[in-house]
Amino acid sequence: MGTCIICGTSVDGGHVCESHQEDVLFEFRGNNASQLVPNRFYEGTVDGYADFGVFVDIAPGVTGLLHRSELDRRLDSLDWEPGDTVCVKVTNVRDNGNIDLAKSIRQSEREFRGKIILDGDGETLPDADEEAVDPESTPAESTADGGSATSTTTGIDADADATDHDADDAVDADETTDHDAVAAATSEASTPTDTPAESADTPADPTPAETDGDAGAVTESAAEADETAATPTAAEGDAEPAIDADAETVADTDTETVADADAETNGSAPVAVAESDDDADADDSESVDADSETTVAELTDKVGDTVRLAGEIVSVRQTGGPTIFELRDQTGVVDCAAFVEAGVRAYPDIEVGDIVRLDGEVEQRRGELQVETEELAALEGAAREAVTDRLADALTDRARPDELDPIGDHETVTEMSESLLDVAEAIRRAVLESRPVVIRHPATAAGYVAGAAIERAVLPLVREEHARSDAEYHYIVRRPLENAVYDMDDATNDATQMLQDRDRHDEKLPLFCFVGAGSTADSVDGLGLLGVYGAERVVLDAIAADPAVGDVAEQVVTGDAADLSIGALAATLAAALNPDVSAEMQHLPAVSYWEETPEAYAGAAEAAGYDAEQVRHLREAIALEAYYQSYQDKRELITDLLFDDAGGLAGHIAEQFREKLDDELDTAKANLDRREDDGVGVAVLDTDQFTHRFDFPPTTLLLDELHYVEREGAQFVTVGVGMDELYLRSTGDLDIRTVAEAAAEAAPEADVTARGIREGRIEFLSGRREAAQEAVIDAAVAQFE
Repeated sequence: MGTCIICGTSVDGGHVCESHQEDVLFEFRGNNASQLVPNRFYEGTVDGYADFGVFVDIAPGVTGLLHRSELDRRLDSLDWEPGDTVCVKVTNVRDNGNIDLAKSIRQSEREFRGKIILDGDGETLPDADEEAVDPESTPAESTADGGSATSTTTGIDADADATDHDADDAVDADETTDHDAVAAATSEASTPTDTPAESADTPADPTPAETDGDAGAVTESAAEADETAATPTAAEGDAEPAIDADAETVADTDTETVADADAETNGSAPVAVAESDDDADADDSESVDADSETTVAELTDKVGDTVRLAGEIVSVRQTGGPTIFELRDQTGVVDCAAFVEAGVRAYPDIEVGDIVRLDGEVEQRRGELQVETEELAALEGAAREAVTDRLADALTDRARPDELDPIGDHETVTEMSESLLDVAEAIRRAVLESRPVVIRHPATAAGYVAGAAIERAVLPLVREEHARSDAEYHYIVRRPLENAVYDMDDATNDATQMLQDRDRHDEKLPLFCFVGAGSTADSVDGLGLLGVYGAERVVLDAIAADPAVGDVAEQVVTGDAADLSIGALAATLAAALNPDVSAEMQHLPAVSYWEETPEAYAGAAEAAGYDAEQVRHLREAIALEAYYQSYQDKRELITDLLFDDAGGLAGHIAEQFREKLDDELDTAKANLDRREDDGVGVAVLDTDQFTHRFDFPPTTLLLDELHYVEREGAQFVTVGVGMDELYLRSTGDLDIRTVAEAAAEAAPEADVTARGIREGRIEFLSGRREAAQEAVIDAAVAQFE
């Protein structure tokens, strides 16, 4: 019986419970594939490439295949080289010994919450697996007069003192604790001594004080200092004791650095423990000159140097080795590793949102900048206010775009300039504050164009702000919606995810940006759920929003022009968000129109090198890919199509789109019920019986195309009727909510309700289908009068 290293619950075997299997990285030291446990993440080495994927060695002689279908990008764009250490997930071990792998988003050990070694005999922890160091190599020495030997660290328990760790290993979360050395140092440090202070006037070193197991730090009161018999301490290389025995209180500094005695000689990172002083601002340091404060933006040129940073802690992650603090200043964000003991929280009093001063050495690990923390202290009083003001000023200056330059010449967009700049500022501010940005958009061609435009603009901002190479997968997320309504199912999923990220990974609550979705009353409950937890919500749409939405969102920015698409609106916003991508946005508005593309947008696309045929191919390719795996963002594929298509990818996929749509369209036209009511042409399709409901194209897209080819004259309505819902398309301005209300009065037993204003969707009871259908058609025809 053991305990889980993540949550501490009892487990029958091993060191991790069932619910935290995927939070731990395993190092496999077995010799047979059958010893692997599926659905766990393993450390491996790239062995080589094939046309169908990547071979990864989990252990010598144990190799798995990461198939290209499991990658989040094209195989030829993967930057792994043979010999690179990578993290993969074992999804299956076949009877013949073949191992199926999946790619892990987390590609460094520090991103996991612990590490376990798995071999043929079971599981062990890394620190328990390492060989003990010869006790003679420990820094503890006997004093000349026979007094007890102690480590040179002042103010920390001998157990923590004897932890020998290399700075490189601390950052990579591979730290090990030398238990034999710990035991030896502890034994010697606890040996009683009868040697008193020679006289009241002779300073003596205090006995190492007991520490709090979490903080690793101790503050000795004046009374305790007077009553405690001080034991002389001597250590090689220690110039003078850190605390004078005559002092009535701890030395008048805001923080004390507790470091291993042999830190300089063996290259290990010193352990830093902060002690707060209620009357000070913690702005003095003995390790780094206060005038030498550095910004995150300057760290690239200071690798190997000891620097001082001041800023806000935006996240805290506990790994199996060090604690990782993300620190944000006015120029960016960087990871800072602090080590006390493997898996033990360093500086437990430092929390997300604290304004701190941090001293440490700049290191580069696997291409990422990190700071090896030597000292970390929360700032108070004037020092805190100064840093807070500096961050706030820089945030305001960097968040607000200078101007908005609308693509094309669209009057409505120009009139919305200030509102769009407000949205751009909110998104940029979230990036600068290390808050994730979650983009929600419908799974349609226009929705994907709009969401991808904003994503394209934000990604470089995230990369610039965060030193972590995987930050773009944490701080910008695009989640397509099945339709334009943000219902409670969607909101519950988002709320669950953001609360897990907050509680498990100390992430801040995200900014939710609804693009072409969430603007109708159907979304009020879902938006309200996010608001309960304080998540910021921004709604951007090309149609007028229902008044109730303004009560559940911080910003609601909508246009109300018949010739405005959400793709055009979002592309203009993206260009303002990040002027560096403005040139890549010029063709997107045209892609989002199925017909009657405004001349200004068609001209902008052509000027950017996209003729009418290329624009059509892009639109159709995005529409096809939006349907398949509709809940996935397909970031790399969408990027290839919209921005990096140099090999005819869009044209190839567009051919599939046209073949599938034309086949379904021929079937629909052959089974269409055509009639005329009061001079209004009506075409009705039974979508349950005459469409392939679970294959492309979706009902909404099929009805759009059917309406385009079947409509005759200025008054025409196309209706697609399913088992308990129908969709309306009209040549006139059809108010779906008014139609549903009128139909509900005419057929009260059918429970007719508008459920998707944008899609023209109305729901009813399946048992009253005929009555509901006729009531809706009559109400729609009546709007032409």
